[in-house]
Formats: sequence, C-alpha cells, structure tokens
Amino acid sequence: MNGLAPYAANETNSRGRKYPEPAPTYRTEFQRDRDRIVHSTAFRRLEYKTQVFVNHEGDLFRTRLTHSIEVAQIGRAMARALHLNEDLTEAISLAHDLGHTPFGHAGQDALNHCMRDFGGFEHNLQSLRVVEDLEEKYADFNGLNLTYEAREGILKHCSPRHAQTLGQLGERFINKHQPSLEAQLANLADEIAYNNHDVDDGIRAQLIGLDQLSEIPLFSQIRIEVEKSYPTIEERRKTHEIVRRMIDRLANDLIETTTRNLAKARPQSLADVRNAKSPLVSFSPEIQQQNLALKRFLRENLYSQYRVYRMAKKARIVVSDLFNAFFEDPKLLPQKHLNRARNMENNSGDTGRARAIADYIAGMTDRYAIMEHGKLFEPIRLT
Repeated sequence: MNGLAPYAANETNSRGRKYPEPAPTYRTEFQRDRDRIVHSTAFRRLEYKTQVFVNHEGDLFRTRLTHSIEVAQIGRAMARALHLNEDLTEAISLAHDLGHTPFGHAGQDALNHCMRDFGGFEHNLQSLRVVEDLEEKYADFNGLNLTYEAREGILKHCSPRHAQTLGQLGERFINKHQPSLEAQLANLADEIAYNNHDVDDGIRAQLIGLDQLSEIPLFSQIRIEVEKSYPTIEERRKTHEIVRRMIDRLANDLIETTTRNLAKARPQSLADVRNAKSPLVSFSPEIQQQNLALKRFLRENLYSQYRVYRMAKKARIVVSDLFNAFFEDPKLLPQKHLNRARNMENNSGDTGRARAIADYIAGMTDRYAIMEHGKLFEPIRLT
C-alpha cells in the first residue's frame, strides 16, 4: 500500500491467517478482512443492538451498527493523516463490537454475572470468538479466518488468565507489548465516537441539555465559538455543529500528539511499535483530561437517567432469565444451539454448557431477546 509509514502494518509484515489461503487478486489482505466482517451475520445483527437507547425507543438513535460505522470513518480519516494502514484500521473498527450482547453494557454486565462461575463474559473476548469460531460461512474453517493483525486489534483488553489460553494472540498481554498503531488508533476512534455521539443522542432524547453540558470545558469552549459565529442558529443545528467540532478537535489533537510521540520514539518498524513501553497513539494531557470530564458527565447525567436506568434494569432481567432458563433446561434451546450446548458440555462439563448458552444470548438482537423472553415467561405467548 503506497504512502505507508515504515512502522505501519502491511501485508509484508503481517503474521498472516490461522488457515493459509491464496492471496486475494484485486484486494489487500486487510480489505479482505473488512469485507468478511461486513458480510458476517454478527455485523448485520448490530443494527438491532443497543448503543445507549434500546432499538424500539426511536429510529434516530444510534445502534451498535451505526456506531461501528462512525468509528470506522473517524479511524480511517486519522489513519490516512498518520500514514497508517486505513484498511486495517477500518476492519478493526467495524469488528470491535461484534461480540456485544443485546441491551448494551447492561446486557454485558448481566451475562458476565450469569457466567461468574464459568469464566465470566467480556465482549472483546466474545468478538474474538465470533471471528474465530462462531461465524459459519466458509467451507474450510469456522469463523472468518481474519489476519492476526485484525484479531489483535479486536482484542483490546484481556486478563492474564485469559491471555494464557490465547497462544500468540495473548502473548502481548503477558509480555506487556503494544498492539499495532492501527489497533491503538481504532481503540481511541471508538472513544471519540461513543462519547460525542452519546452527547448527541442524549440531547435528542431530552435527557441532557446544552446548559448542563456547558459545565464541561470541551463542550463549553466550542459552544461559545458556535454561538458567536451563528447567533441565531436553531437548537438542533447548533447541537450538530458543536458535536462535529468536538470530534474534529479530538481527532486533530490525537493526530498531532501521536505525530510528536512518533517523532520522539522514532520507531523504524512494526516490531519497534510492539516493543514500545507504552502506546504511541494518544491525546495530549489537556485534551485527555477534558475527554475524561466528558465521560464522567455522561456517566453521572445520562447513563444514570431514569429512562436509561429502567431499561438497563429490564435488560438485566431479560438476559438473566434467559440464561437461567436455558442452563436449567437446555432443551428449551433451539435445536442447533442445543446440539452445540451438548457437545460443549461433553467436552467441558457445566462450563461448556454455560459458554454455549452465553454464545447464543450474546448473538441475540434486542428485539429477539425480548421475543424469546416473552415466549418463555409470558403464558399467552406459547410460540
């Protein structure tokens, strides 16, 4: 790929795929990764999985799918500015939430609680399970057979206990190495996207307002700029203008700070990036503090709002009820998932059965989970 920095990921320094395949004719290996992700069943399901607001609450709120697309757009633009691999950044960005449960973080927390005696549940690890095992499309292998670099980027976090089970992919967590710059970039593109777009959705839902947000320096500074330039602008356009400028400011700061970090560290190869003592992609200290203040504000003023909290409470009930019912009586599972649960139980006992049930529930969309719960727990709905 022309114009790449010497420390960027590319096909010549890739660690390849688990199952060797002929090289693509008219695409790069990382474009092939991206395309497999876009065509996966798990990616399509993201359309009906919660970001903050459950899907049926409104057509204009973001879902996991629109969020993933927005992360990819932000990540790709920054990768280009930094002469990094745009295709790999895009692939990681599009795949990072493939393993997320229905109902957002409430669903994840509930499933993790249900799995507490069976290894727990973490959506990064589940995203890896999706691309390595759970997708069933290809004749020669389970999963999507993505490149090492794409799978490395999907696995943002991992405990030492889990890392021990992941072979080469887990080594960086054990040895305290860094992932590729593209993986680091996708991680922070995710943060830029969800903070700022949660602001937009929160205002749209009338759960937070411009005056409240003006307590946050990042928001306040840009609001003043916008109102000075457009004193009569209508509220909705004002909100969009502020949010887009916040994204721009964060992205520009990340590009400029990362450029300085790279000039100081002087990596000459991807190996140098991996051996760095700390991530090289970062915000400046000032912007990092402003971004943390925005995250705290959202946690205290949006995610704890009664509408969000009540839906989260209901989500935890739905996920917990489903898990407990399926675990106590696996014959309630659809035949395909029952067969998988039995096979995994034969291999790993109760832990295998629990993991198969977690795979099934994590793959559900919001509305499918609600429908399954209704069939099992509302007597009037028998089918």
